[in-house]
Amino acid sequence: MALQSHASKMNLQTAARIALLGLVINVALASAKIVAGFLGHAYVLIADGIESALDVGGSLVIWGGLTVAARPPDTSHPYGHGKAEPIAAIVVALGVLAAALTIAIQSVREIFLPHHAPAPWTLAVLIVAVIIKEILFRYVIRFGRKLESTAVKTDAWHHRIDAMTSIAAFIGISIALIGGKPWQSADDWAALVACGLIGWNGYRLARPAFFEIMDTAPRGKFIRSIREVARSVPGVIEVEKCRARKMGLDFYIDLHVGVDGNMSVHEGHEIAHRVKSAIQQSDSRVADVLVHIEPAKNL
Repeated sequence: MALQSHASKMNLQTAARIALLGLVINVALASAKIVAGFLGHAYVLIADGIESALDVGGSLVIWGGLTVAARPPDTSHPYGHGKAEPIAAIVVALGVLAAALTIAIQSVREIFLPHHAPAPWTLAVLIVAVIIKEILFRYVIRFGRKLESTAVKTDAWHHRIDAMTSIAAFIGISIALIGGKPWQSADDWAALVACGLIGWNGYRLARPAFFEIMDTAPRGKFIRSIREVARSVPGVIEVEKCRARKMGLDFYIDLHVGVDGNMSVHEGHEIAHRVKSAIQQSDSRVADVLVHIEPAKNL
């Protein structure tokens, strides 16, 4: 159990460092996009830069949430501080939705204002941004899926969203440059399309985090594997109930195990210990197992 908690803490600390890496990259990209947008008369690039700047806040929130989640259990939080992770993910997702709405309102205003043609060199800024963000997304999402971390996966998709908005900006500026004066508002329309993508992904980011806070049951495959391991323990006749909930990177299991009703309390207690040990050995993410022993109905 101590080794397991140590591994979970190490994983959370590594995830926090990855969030800090994303923060540094977002600061650099946001600054470059906003400056290039002003100098190159490309509002969609400014909007994209603002979205990247919001990523900075998102990375800070994710880092803070993971740092809190890495704290060990205490008397006030006997199950640990893992819920800080999905809470951070929800805060970031709501920030994404707010950004989408704000940029959309400004984009609609800009469509009806006089325009300067965007500078061609702004396209190069966007190409570099897309490449960097896509590489960062692939790196972070791989780690997030490995840990089944809602916050890390949210941070990864934040990078993918940024890449998508940069692609939309690239298309809008390209249309404005190719189409000439009649199409100079194309970059603002592109910003509006980007807002739709940002809003949809904000919803996608918030959904799993809300499920985790509400203690939604894990996927069926996880529960089935726990049941199979419990049944394989000598002395276990049946497994009646199996409930699980996620707390940060860890899972907590409640299990009702049926045994021979004629055995002693001591024997039943030993079987419960073996069941708990077998389940924790089968999956390192299981932090604790509460086993309830009862007489089996099917003898």
